[in-house]
Amino acid sequence: MEFNRIVGKNLKQEFYESIDRHSPRLREIFRSKRGNVGQMLTQLSQQTKTAEPTDIRTLVITLEYFVALNRRISITGLPLILRDNPTDFYKQGFDSDDDDSFRNIDVGILLVEPEGAVPSSSLHLSPASLKIIIEGEVVMDNIQDLPKAMCILFGLSYAMHFNYPRSMKLTFQFIQQVLLELGHSD
Repeated sequence: MEFNRIVGKNLKQEFYESIDRHSPRLREIFRSKRGNVGQMLTQLSQQTKTAEPTDIRTLVITLEYFVALNRRISITGLPLILRDNPTDFYKQGFDSDDDDSFRNIDVGILLVEPEGAVPSSSLHLSPASLKIIIEGEVVMDNIQDLPKAMCILFGLSYAMHFNYPRSMKLTFQFIQQVLLELGHSD
């Protein structure tokens, strides 16, 4: 509501409509990339065969892959293209993790898995839940999907005049300036 008051726009509606409008072109850009980045994006884009809007939005916002030692690292579609480094922004946790396990996260989204879940190399469309972390504290939890979590976190950051996370600054600026057409950031 605060975002709506400040900007005069319905954040969720504008965010989703803009991602839906830009998704075809962004997916084209993902497919056109060459080298290791292009291979990763192509492989991960092929895993989403559905036309479900939430799946497409998730594809644009976040893609996951495995690296050496079977450690999962989240790479987002937009941050990868914009050359942000989201490895400190998206984190994975389990239901049983205590709140101290993410005290070192300034701003981020925690993907919560059920205890004993086995990581897969497929696009992670439905974690058990998502949490938004600001300054090591959970400010919102039980969020249903990643696009909604990203929308809420952007809205909180913008309305509360937080600095965008350093590792995701270009992505947040893209959301602000291109997706939501809110002008230039400081």
